[in-house]
Amino acid sequence: MEQHANNFLETEKIGKLMRKYAIPCVISLLVAALYNIVDQLFIANASYLGSYGNAANTVVYPLTVVALAIAVMIGDGCCAFVSIALGRRQNERAHRSIGNAVVLSIVSSLVLTALYFIFQSQILTAFGGRVNDETYLHSREYFTWISMGIPFYMFGQAMNPIIRSDGSPKFAMVSTVAGAVLNIILDPIFIYVFKWGMMGAAVATVIGQVATAVLAAGYLFHTKAVKLEKSSFKLDIRLDGEFLALGVCSFLAQISLVAAMLAIQNMVVKYGAQDEIFGQAQYAQIPMAVLGIVMKFFQIVISIVIGMAAGCIPIVGFNIGANKKGRVRELLKKLITAEAIVGLIALLIVEFLPRRLIGLFGAANESAYYTDFAVRSFRIYLCMMILACVNKAAFIFLQSMGKAAVSTMLSVVREVVFGVGFALLLPLFFGLDGVLYSMPVSDVLTFFISVAVLRKTWKVLAD
Repeated sequence: MEQHANNFLETEKIGKLMRKYAIPCVISLLVAALYNIVDQLFIANASYLGSYGNAANTVVYPLTVVALAIAVMIGDGCCAFVSIALGRRQNERAHRSIGNAVVLSIVSSLVLTALYFIFQSQILTAFGGRVNDETYLHSREYFTWISMGIPFYMFGQAMNPIIRSDGSPKFAMVSTVAGAVLNIILDPIFIYVFKWGMMGAAVATVIGQVATAVLAAGYLFHTKAVKLEKSSFKLDIRLDGEFLALGVCSFLAQISLVAAMLAIQNMVVKYGAQDEIFGQAQYAQIPMAVLGIVMKFFQIVISIVIGMAAGCIPIVGFNIGANKKGRVRELLKKLITAEAIVGLIALLIVEFLPRRLIGLFGAANESAYYTDFAVRSFRIYLCMMILACVNKAAFIFLQSMGKAAVSTMLSVVREVVFGVGFALLLPLFFGLDGVLYSMPVSDVLTFFISVAVLRKTWKVLAD
């Protein structure tokens, strides 16, 4: 196998490389995000599920993010490590890290699945599943079936960035798209035709995840830049520590999001019960359902943002390894500009078209309180989308440079210190609306820190 198969990463134009790597990555992550979002779209428009099913989907969603957090820590960390190793012509370390990542993804997924089944009731309760009895029953049904697909989901998500680092971003995209298409086809059949309810939505998702995992596994027999050997799969604790450290930022970005969701969903249950309208049993699930929808839209936008930045990881890593700082600086400038434009477009959509957005999620079948709260949520919760996009890009760019500690620190500050802190603090003063204010306040404060770090990084790259 050609040892220097990725040499074009230090010679081809930056703009062309960004399109080649970022577009497939954006599509892959968008499609991955659509798994859960498509479920919610079909659930919301099924009259026998409605906002109860929506709320149940919201309860379970953070638990799929936990699985994703572990998978991307392994996958993104290995992707950055492999890219840097190939840039330094260290082929041996590259193939061994990929083999170890395969083993770690399988073992960790089986452990997480077991924990989900053992502590199912406690976990659902912790994430607000008992807002009312019907929501809890739907949550339990959906979670049971989703848990069965965790090993396939984690393997597919972990392998996706690794396949990109091997020089095959299009295959990484196709493997994810194939699973999503299956999910989209099967969802309406299982939910509307067979009337399988939450089980149908979950089973459609799991079938799609299996398809993605099978395609990813098949690719491992046909790698390009590295050649996997039997010795690749022998665990090396020191090597694992090196590439997992580069993936810690990705892990914390996701797991801290779960922590924020945990805080937000519990505050929604607590302060929703004190609200004049949502304190009534028949409307109690609405805030949970709506916040879930708002966060799903944000997930779509952030998937584009992460995809653009994560797609550049092999480019940044290889050029850092090859000491091509000027090219890395050029990429940083183009990336931040593009991410800000994405944030601006998203902001215009949520500020001017919130009713159309909520209409996609069954608003016609719900009370006026559902629509009114949704419009307010979209406009307040996501009003600092531009800053949120730039912040996320900064985290991932620093990670791709091998600056795991700085990247991790920024991610923790945003999601845990600010995200969880303000979600718990602001409702004390503003009630249910305080939950909505927590997002923009966190993004503004994080932006100031991100700018300072990016300015320092820019100077380092200029030396």
